[in-house]
Amino acid sequence: MTTTTLAALVPLLPFLGAVAGLLLGRTAPGFVRPLAVLPPLASLALAALVAARQGGGRAIDAYTLLTPTGSVPVDLALHIDGFAALVAILVAFVATCVQIYSTGYLRDDPRYPSYAALVSLFTSAMLLVVYSGDLIVLLVGWEVMGICSYFLVGHYWGTPEARAASLKAFLVTKLGDVPFLIGLFALGTDAGSFRITRVLGAVASGGLDHPTLIALLLLAGVAGKSAQFPLHTWLPDAMAGPTPVSALIHAATMVAAGVYFVARLLPVFEASAAAMTVLAVMAAVTMVGSGLAALAQDDIKRVLAYSTIGQLGYMTGALAVGDRGAAVFHLLSHGAFKALLFLAAGAVIHASGTNSLAAMSRMSHLRDRVPDAFWTMTVALLALAAIPPFSGFFSKESVLGAAEHLATGHGGPAPGAAGWIVLVAALVTALLTAAYATRLWLLAFRGRGAEAPEYGRQPLSMTVVLWVLAVPSLAFGALAYRVLPGWFDGRSLAPTLLTSILGTGLAVVGALLVYGAWQRTSALAARVPLGAVAAHPEGDAGLVEAEAIATHEPAYGDIAEAPDPADPGRLLLGPLYGPAASGFHLDAVYSALFVRPVLGAASLVRFLDREVVDTYVRGAAALPRLLGAAVRRAQTGNVQTYVSALLAGTVVLTVAVLLVASGA
Repeated sequence: MTTTTLAALVPLLPFLGAVAGLLLGRTAPGFVRPLAVLPPLASLALAALVAARQGGGRAIDAYTLLTPTGSVPVDLALHIDGFAALVAILVAFVATCVQIYSTGYLRDDPRYPSYAALVSLFTSAMLLVVYSGDLIVLLVGWEVMGICSYFLVGHYWGTPEARAASLKAFLVTKLGDVPFLIGLFALGTDAGSFRITRVLGAVASGGLDHPTLIALLLLAGVAGKSAQFPLHTWLPDAMAGPTPVSALIHAATMVAAGVYFVARLLPVFEASAAAMTVLAVMAAVTMVGSGLAALAQDDIKRVLAYSTIGQLGYMTGALAVGDRGAAVFHLLSHGAFKALLFLAAGAVIHASGTNSLAAMSRMSHLRDRVPDAFWTMTVALLALAAIPPFSGFFSKESVLGAAEHLATGHGGPAPGAAGWIVLVAALVTALLTAAYATRLWLLAFRGRGAEAPEYGRQPLSMTVVLWVLAVPSLAFGALAYRVLPGWFDGRSLAPTLLTSILGTGLAVVGALLVYGAWQRTSALAARVPLGAVAAHPEGDAGLVEAEAIATHEPAYGDIAEAPDPADPGRLLLGPLYGPAASGFHLDAVYSALFVRPVLGAASLVRFLDREVVDTYVRGAAALPRLLGAAVRRAQTGNVQTYVSALLAGTVVLTVAVLLVASGA
C-alpha cells in the first residue's frame, strides 16, 4: 500500500468510526466502545507508519483536482513533512488515550454513544488539518472542529453553565474565523493557488501583494482557535464539558490547530515585520496574563485552562521569533503532559462522584484516595513547571533559546524587539507557571478542605491511560531535542546555558514563594479548627467569617465568592487577586463593548418592527377593512331597502340634472 493511501486512511478511519457509532449507538450499543477506540488506534498505527516512511526527509505531496472554480482551483491535496508526520502521531495518540479513558469515565452516561462519535469526528477533523495540502480543505477540518467543540463542551446540556460555555466557545471562535476566511481568500488570490506548496513558492518569490493585511487577518483566526489574547476568554468557560473533552481540546486538537497553521505557513507571516511584532506582543500578553489568572483560580480545571493558554503563548512566542521547530517541539511535549494533567484531574473528580470536587479549596487527603492520579499529576506538573529532566524543560528551553538568539542580535526573520518581548515575557511566565503548578499540587493533595465521600475504585481504563501518558511527560524531551532537528528545519533545539539557568532558577523561585506563602496561610487558617466549620450554623461561611476576623479583612457573605483562607495565591497576588480570578474582567469589557450594543441594537430593531413597520401595515389594512365593513352593512338583503335607495338615487340624479340645466 502506498504512503499516500496510508495517509488518506489516517483521517478517514475516525470519520468512518464516527458515522458507524452514530448509526449503531442505539440499535447495537455493544459496538459503541469498540467503534470509539479501534479507529483512532488504527489511525495511530498508520500515522506512525507514515512518519517512518517520511522519515523527516523530503515532503510527501499528492493532489487531485477537487473542483474547478473558474479562478483559483481547490485541490484534494496531501502535504506531509516532518512537522505534519509527528503532529499526526500526537493527535492520534492523545485521541486514543481519551477514548480509552472515556470508556471508564463516562461508562454510566446515557449520551456516551453520541459523545464517542463526536470525539472521533473531532479527531478526524484535526488529522485533516494536519495532513491537508490545500487551504480550503484545511478550512473544512478547521470548521468541523468548531462544530464538534460546540456539541462536546455542551455535553451536559442540562446545566446552564454548559449551554452558555458551548455557545460562547462557538461565537468567539467564529468571531476570529470571519477575518481568517477573508485572509485565506486573499492569500489564495495573491498566490494564484490554495495549494500550500504553491503559496510558499509565491512568498519566496515575493508574489504576495498584501502580506501584512493577509497575515493580520489570518492571526485573528489563530487567536480565536488557539485561545490567544484577546480571543482567549472562551477556553476557561469550556471546562463545563466532560474532562476528557478538555484533555482532547487542550492537548492535541482545537487549540493546537492555530499554532500548527502558523508553523506550516510561517513564511507568510515572516514576509511582514509588523505581523511578527503583533504576534510577539500577542504571545507576551497571553503568557503573563494567563499565568496571573491561573494563580487565582479555585477550580482545578480552570487553572489548567489558563495554563494551556500560557503554554500556547510559548508556542506563538517561538513562532514570533521565527523558530517553528521550537514551537512544534513544545506543542508535542505539551500535548503529552497537558493531556495527563486533565485526565488526572478527571480521576480526582471521578473519585468524588460529582463535579463539585473540582474546587481545590474543597479537596482533602487526595494523595491517599487517588494515588495513581497523585503520582502521575506530580510528574505532569513538574513537566509543566519545566523542571529538568522532565519533558517540559527541554521544549520550553528551546523557546527561550530561540528568543535569546534573536534578542541578542544574531539575526532572524523577525525584528530584534520581538525577541526581547518574547524572552522577557517567557521568563516571567516561567516563574508564574511554577508558582501556579506548586499551588495546584499543594491545594489539591495537601489541602484542608472538607473530605468528600469515597466514590469507589478507579476503572482500569482510566488508570492505565494515566501511566501511559506519564512516560512521554517524563522522558520525551531528553530524547526529542536531539532527534527532532532532523525532522524539522535542522536548527538546534538543545538548551542553552544562560536561558536554562534563568528559566529554571525563576521556576524554583516561583515554587518556593508559593510554598512559603502556603505555610504561612495554612498556619493562619489552622487557628480555626475544621470541626468548628461543621459546628458553625453557617457551615463553611462560618470558617471564612472567623478567618476574616483573625486577619481583620471583610468577610464574604457567600462561600462561593470567598477564596480559600489557606490559598497562597491570595497572599502573593494581593490586590491583583480579585481581577486575576475574574480573568481581569475581560468578559465584562467585551459585554460593555460588544454584547450590550448588539442587544441594544436588537431592541431598537424590535421596537421599529413592532411600533413602526407593524403600525404602517396595520394602517394600510385598516382603510380597506373599513370600506369593506361599510359595503357589507349596505347589503341587508331587504328588497324594500334596495327599491327605496334606487328611488332616492333617481331623485337625487334628477335634481342634479335640473340644476345643471337651469344653470346652463
